[in-house]
This record gives sequence, C-alpha cells and structure tokens, in this order.
Amino acid sequence: MSSPLKSFKVPFWAQIIAGLVLGVLLGWLARDQDISWLVTTLEKIGGIFIGLLKLAVAPLVFFAILVSITNLRKVNNAARLASRTLLWFMITSLIAVAIGLAIGLLTNPGSGTGLTPKDGAKPDHTGSWLDFLTGIVPTDVITPFTELNVLQIVFMAAVAGIAALQLGEKAQPILTLSESVLELLQKALWWVIRLAPLGTVGLIGYAIATYGWDLIGKYATFTADIYVGCAIVLFGVYPALLAGVAKVNPLQFFKGAWPAIQLAFVSRSSVGTMPLTQKVTERLGVPKEYASFAVPFGATTKMDGCAAIYPAIAAIFVAQIFDIQLGIGDYLLIAFVSVVGSAATAGLTGATVMLTLTLSTLGLPMEGVGLLLAIDPILDMMRTATNVAGQALVPVLVSAREGLLDHKAYNEAHSSPLDEIESERAPEPQDREPVGAAV
Repeated sequence: MSSPLKSFKVPFWAQIIAGLVLGVLLGWLARDQDISWLVTTLEKIGGIFIGLLKLAVAPLVFFAILVSITNLRKVNNAARLASRTLLWFMITSLIAVAIGLAIGLLTNPGSGTGLTPKDGAKPDHTGSWLDFLTGIVPTDVITPFTELNVLQIVFMAAVAGIAALQLGEKAQPILTLSESVLELLQKALWWVIRLAPLGTVGLIGYAIATYGWDLIGKYATFTADIYVGCAIVLFGVYPALLAGVAKVNPLQFFKGAWPAIQLAFVSRSSVGTMPLTQKVTERLGVPKEYASFAVPFGATTKMDGCAAIYPAIAAIFVAQIFDIQLGIGDYLLIAFVSVVGSAATAGLTGATVMLTLTLSTLGLPMEGVGLLLAIDPILDMMRTATNVAGQALVPVLVSAREGLLDHKAYNEAHSSPLDEIESERAPEPQDREPVGAAV
C-alpha cells in the first residue's frame, strides 16, 4: 500500500505560484539591499531556463509543422478545418485589436508620462513589409536554424510537408523519422517545462531587482492598458465565444488550459509552451489529429496579445509621445497589420518585430520602440499568456462547430500535476464520428 505522502503531487499551478512569490521576494530583497550576487544569480537562473526553451525551438517548429501538415491526410475535410481555423484566427485577432484601440483611445497612455522623444532610440533591427515578405523565403537551409528565424523555418517545414503529401508512400520513411524526432524533442522539452517553477524564480526575481517599481510608475497607464486589454480578451471575449459559439462551459476551458496559460506567462514563449498547449487542447476533447495541426500552426501565427492588443496600444502611445495625430485610416491600418502580419512575431519572446512593422506602416518614428524596450519583459508575460489561451481556444471552437469535440472529455478536463498531463493520451471514445466528418 502506497504512502499518502508518496501519492501526493503538488499541482503545476501551485508550483508556479510559489515560484512567483519567491521570485518577487528575492527580487525585492536584492534591489532593496543592493545584493549584486543575488541579482546575477537570478539573471543566470532565468537566462538558463529561457535558453533551454530556445534551444529546442528551431527543430521543434520544423518537425511540428511538417508532421502536423502530413497528419491532415488522416482527417476528412482537412481543407475545411484548416480554413475554419484560419478564419477564427482572423476573427479573434480583429476583436483583440479593436479592444486594444478602444482602450488606447480612452486612456491616452502617452499623456503625462514625462517621457519625451529624446528618451527613445532606434532599434538595431526594424521590420517592414518588404522585409516581412522577402524574409519568408530563406536563402539557404542552415541560416534560419542558426539565426532562429522561425518564419523561414515554418516556410521550409510547410514546403516539406506538402511535398511529403504529394509523394505519398515514398515519403513514409521520412515521416516516420520526423514523428520520432518530434516525440524526442517534445520529451526533452517536457523536462525543461518541469523546471518552470525554478525559472519563474529567476525571471520574476531579476525583473523586480532590475526594474523595481519606479520604471513601472512611468509607464503605469500603458502597462495597465496592456494588462486590462489582455484580461478583457482572456476572461471576457474568450468565455463569450466558448459559451455563444461553441456552446460549452467556459470555466471548464480554463480548468483544462490553465497549465499552459500559466507556463506561457512565465516563459514568455508560445513555441516553448507548445507541447503543453497541445496536450491540454487534446484533454479538452479536441481530436489529436486536428490538434496536432492547429496548435503548432497557432503557436507561430496566432498572437492576440503580442500582435493585436500590444501594437494597437503601443502605436497610440508612441504617437502621443511624438505629438502625432492618428486618423481613422491609421487605425484601420493597425487592424490590417495585426491580422496579416502576426506571423512576424513567430512565437518567440518579445513583440519588437511586430511593433516595428506597425510603426513603419503608420510612418511613426522608430525611436518609439526604444521607449518600450525597458518595460517589455513585464508586458510580455501577460501578452504571451493571452496568445497561448487563444491558441487553445480556436481548436475548441472549430471542433465544437464541426461536431468533433468530445464533450465528455471537455467537461471532465481539470488542472492536473504535470506528469499526469504529459503521460495522458488523448481520449478516443468509441462513439466519436470520424475526424472531420461532415455533420
């Protein structure tokens, strides 16, 4: 008979909360007492955690996209599911950017900050539509992996996946190898994900020790706008879509998806969270064959926080700092960039590329990016949590609309210890219609 202590497992969310609290305390102590070695230690712990996540990003994205595309051959009406997924990506992005614009116009985040154009500095790298379009196609197969250009990696993986579908049985050995490599990478990344509570201590602690509360004070309205905007989308728009469109209980969605949302908040990486996002999406009753396509696709293109809410509010902020008036046409351009250019963020930490793309489209000074870089890590936590929630939401919506969602699995979804989530297989009830079958 096993001991109760051995069977007791601390929920992943509790581990993350403990890491957050400890990180805040250590960061405050390091800053208040000027303990330089503690600041360095926190920086190293957080840096190693993010470095381990990034280490797997390039091969993980390539094989995840390749396998997800080839898995569509197992799905009836694959083109319909893919198009509906893309459609809901666009719809939710439009809603998010509209909320961002409304909040920015109501609060005037650039007014009364004490910041001036002289406080800004041009970023080393800026994004433009020409760079975005020409940057999709790589010049060789090595550079995208060494420079971690996720957009080009996605392009190569998509080409390889489509080619494999065309080859049919001849490509089966490559597909078998790709699936094995993907499982290997995901297993290794699960080990990294287990370190998230420790990484949380380092990341949060270093942020508090470095920035303190003074910097947040200068950007108080802007910071509040981002968090409020993301919260409205996360806890207002998404539940409304779940209840109104998918006809399911929104609370069950958050119970099931919460482990991925909280990891995203800490890691600030949609791609790094992708294996956990896919697992919780499957636990919510989304068919594995469809989830294996929709989640990797979303992790590289679906960014309601980084590519919709943030650039909308940031553009208004920068325009007010530089005393530039924006018109209706400019706001429509912001919405257009948010929907079409979101792939530029590519699931990595930070949204600087998306911001520079937005500012360059509007003709706003690039020095505005420099004004926001210091506060970016604090903002990126909430943005990425919103991104990942949206990446889990859309497969649930589409599955429900297409009659594919396993409602029993959805209603039983709950937040579990990490090892239980990792080892759990997607539910396969006998009475489910074939994946993608017309209803």
